[in-house]
Amino acid sequence: MNIGSKIKRLRQANGLTLEELANHSELTKGFLSQLERDLTSPSVATLEDILEALGTNLQEFFSEKPAEQIVFKKDDFFINEQDDYIISYIIPNAQKNEMEPILIELDKQKQSMIIDPHEGQEFGYVVQGKIKLIYGDNEFILKKGETFYLKGLVSHYIVNPSETRAKVIWVSTPPLF
Repeated sequence: MNIGSKIKRLRQANGLTLEELANHSELTKGFLSQLERDLTSPSVATLEDILEALGTNLQEFFSEKPAEQIVFKKDDFFINEQDDYIISYIIPNAQKNEMEPILIELDKQKQSMIIDPHEGQEFGYVVQGKIKLIYGDNEFILKKGETFYLKGLVSHYIVNPSETRAKVIWVSTPPLF
């Protein structure tokens, strides 16, 4: 681990100049500059002072936990093709999270899987086409740009009643799919 370059990243992430960090940590700007370029090494006490000024501590600074992924690209998606629909898991391993967003694509006159009654809530956004939401004994028609929000108290699913493909972003909490 290059301590100096990691300190520099933390300083910049905190929006501090070298001079500001020097003032907060009671060190010289020259020493910090050499440290950030890995030309010198701090004592443990000096490193603690720097890290305190940066809002962290030795344990967090040296932990090697990987950064949490925030942005997901199309290559990260997992696609599950069924006979009647395609589910794209747009957040990998979302089952470990509190909510699970998926993209459902329905070909003409096809329906999604039936979701049995469960604890939780769901939200859907029609990205393309038109769908029919079947919620218990109720039916709702939604077009591109419209949304639904429901509690999972009764069985429900969606149908594509049109002759063109429909796409819906569907978010459930807790994860269902």
